[in-house]
Parts: sequence; C-alpha cells; structure tokens
Amino acid sequence: MRLHELSPAPGAVKKRKRVGRGPGSGHGKTATRGTKGQKARSGGGKGPGFEGGQTPIYRRLPKLPGFRNPFKKVYSLVNIDRLNIFEQGSVVDPTALQQAGIIKKTDLPVKVLGRGEIEKALTVKAHQFSGSAIRKIEEAGGKVESLK
Repeated sequence: MRLHELSPAPGAVKKRKRVGRGPGSGHGKTATRGTKGQKARSGGGKGPGFEGGQTPIYRRLPKLPGFRNPFKKVYSLVNIDRLNIFEQGSVVDPTALQQAGIIKKTDLPVKVLGRGEIEKALTVKAHQFSGSAIRKIEEAGGKVESLK
C-alpha cells in the first residue's frame, strides 16, 4: 500500500446538499424551506435572544450601575494582630498563613495591613505591605520580605 492508493471507506464521504439548484435536483424552487412564512424568507427567523414573545432575559435583568474594573488586583488581606499566634522568630509566609487558617487560598497575593499590634519578632514574607504594617513589624524586631 502506498500513500497515493489510500482512499476513504465506501460510503464515508457524502456530497453536500446543494439546495436551490433547479427542479431536477429535487431541492429546487423552495430550497427545502417549505412554502411561505417567516422562516421561508431570506433573513427570516428569530434572533438568538428571542424567547417566544416572553420578555427576554437581557431586558428582565437590571443594568448594573457603575464601572467594573477588569484589571482590579484582589489580595488576601491579613492584619498584623492576627500574626501573634506564630512563635517568636518564626518565618510567616503564605503557606504558613494558610496552614494556620488565616487565609483560605495561596493562589491570591497576600497583603499585610497594619491594624492592631504585634508583640513578637517575626520574619513576614508577603506580596505587599502597608506602611504602618512595615513600621510595626520592624519596631517589634521583625523583618519584612516582599515576594514577587
């Protein structure tokens, strides 16, 4: 068997139906559309949002006010008063925060905010920090490391 001898199985390839090509074709005149009516006309038929005369869903639902920013950055927020559960001198990163139950997922970037006080010197690794969080962590003797 050679490449030029290959052919599809008998009956596997059918000719496409060419409608509207004269009475001898069996699909002439009305071109399989039937006689008269909206669906027999060119451009006839209902649009994609048509729901049988019922008010379509795009008109039933309200328009949402305002602007939705598709580029908004979403963070897992952690306040420094929640970091007091860790032991003195430990390294706090997103996986440690997840294991402690402070954040749910590690796929979002973590931002540390400065609410509350921190009593322990910790090495905190996160993607973003507020200015007050950096100041309070360093005043407690800890270090701040930014993840990228």
